[in-house]
Amino acid sequence: MTDGPLRQPPLEVAPETFVLRPVQSALGGALTTSHNSLVIRAAEPVVVDTSMVTHRSEWFDDLFSLVEPDDVRWLYLTHDDDDHAGNLVEALERCPNATVVTSWAGSGRMCAAFGISTERVRTVDDGEAFDVGDRSLHAVRPPVYDSAYTRGLFDPTTRVLHAADAFCTPMPATPVDRVDEIPERMWEDGMAMFHYASLCPWLWMVDEARFRPEVERLSALDPEVIVSAHSPVITEASMARAFELLAALPSTVPARLSLEAGAALVTASRGGGAPAAS
Repeated sequence: MTDGPLRQPPLEVAPETFVLRPVQSALGGALTTSHNSLVIRAAEPVVVDTSMVTHRSEWFDDLFSLVEPDDVRWLYLTHDDDDHAGNLVEALERCPNATVVTSWAGSGRMCAAFGISTERVRTVDDGEAFDVGDRSLHAVRPPVYDSAYTRGLFDPTTRVLHAADAFCTPMPATPVDRVDEIPERMWEDGMAMFHYASLCPWLWMVDEARFRPEVERLSALDPEVIVSAHSPVITEASMARAFELLAALPSTVPARLSLEAGAALVTASRGGGAPAAS
């Protein structure tokens, strides 16, 4: 197991659109977890989420290798969990021209928790958009979340969707760039385990017939790239399958939510089989 967080270099996923990719080890180093942010070098540059405090130094190094601090105009916060807002206050200090954009309901708790002036906050909610100079970016509520304040972000210009925590899945011990680099069974079982164990354990109570239209609403955006906070990048080759797995989650309860399930994923990541979710 390495000392401190792992680090993947920024990855360009569309023109002038980059993923910042801090990584942490899990299960004693057998698996890894992404903590992704997004940088959109629009006319008014946008940063989506600010990662965790444990990644602070590396995260700011990567961010400012792509954009100058004074040029950052928008800090879009999908929600205020510490793995998404860990460096928010320092980002506002180091980016003096930046305004935070987040959901209306989330803005109250964020301002209170972080001591941020309402003058530096703009709210945008599901179905609404805000202008960043050369395009409008659209807020969208994903069908799964661990905070009711969560709003993803879609860029119609590049067709990149930041899906917040949706599509989360662990990676092998050696991090990868795209989900199609993960063994297929590991990806399928990993999505189920991660959503039920870490993100939305209430999924087993959801009516799949009512849940599926929410997934279809997200799919109707027709993204070409999906960036999840906790997954390798999802590209066109994996897009249809990703939405299928997401839609089926209410009836795809993992067999064991325990270290045994994690061990099965490790086995899959090393080329062996893994038991099917039930």
